[in-house]
Amino acid sequence: MANAEYFVDVTADYRCDFVVFPELFTLQLLSMMKRKLSPVEQIEALTEFTPRLIEAFQKLAISYNINIIGGSHPTRMDDGDIHNVAYVFLRDGSVHSQEKIHPTPNERYWWNIKGGDLVRTIQTDCGPIGVMICYDSEFPELARRLVDQGARILFVPFCTDSRQGYLRVRYCSQARAIENQCYVVMSGNVGNLPGVDNMDIQYAQSCILTPCDFPFARDGIAAEASENVETVTIADLNLSDLAWARAEGTVRNLRDRRFDLYSTRWSSAASR
Repeated sequence: MANAEYFVDVTADYRCDFVVFPELFTLQLLSMMKRKLSPVEQIEALTEFTPRLIEAFQKLAISYNINIIGGSHPTRMDDGDIHNVAYVFLRDGSVHSQEKIHPTPNERYWWNIKGGDLVRTIQTDCGPIGVMICYDSEFPELARRLVDQGARILFVPFCTDSRQGYLRVRYCSQARAIENQCYVVMSGNVGNLPGVDNMDIQYAQSCILTPCDFPFARDGIAAEASENVETVTIADLNLSDLAWARAEGTVRNLRDRRFDLYSTRWSSAASR
């Protein structure tokens, strides 16, 4: 928590509205366990930290006056299943959550993590936002659903161990920014945890992505970190630029959809 508070403090000093932590960054807690744990024991141990984690980050959001996208953390649900959950801590003291909808084959096999079934935006003092945890960014219908609910910024906490894994998330996140004319913010783990199975190496290049049109950066990248370097990446995002692009941009992806040819249907559970 001292390490996490350091980055909250830094971003608050820059008057940021949001700070985003990576997916499953709390697996660092396993490095302090007194004995080596099996994958099932790892997840069981981590779920015990959930109440303390929520309380600690809620206090940070209030005391530093910043909205925190708390990466993600394994959480035991009421039915006994374990889900990969992103907690969002707003500076007004409220706490929200977004479950990972699509667990990876790795998560399902080693940790028996189940996917959530609820997709919704989170209302903040900067407007509605959406959270897609890593693999979720590779499913375009999920981002489109969040944007149709009003999200103009999508946050993607991710955890990838290789360059090809990272690039899957990166390219898909860039596509989500272009096709939905929104901002996408990626935050991933870097470094190694040699004593933690299934989390031993990490590859990431966190970044802030934009549509590709005249109000934005030419390459659709507002800011990006150096590869595999622990640092903070900051950018000013103008929401009015999105409104201009959607109404008058070179292309108008949202307006030009052909609903006469295709449409998206969502279950009632996912629409709540």
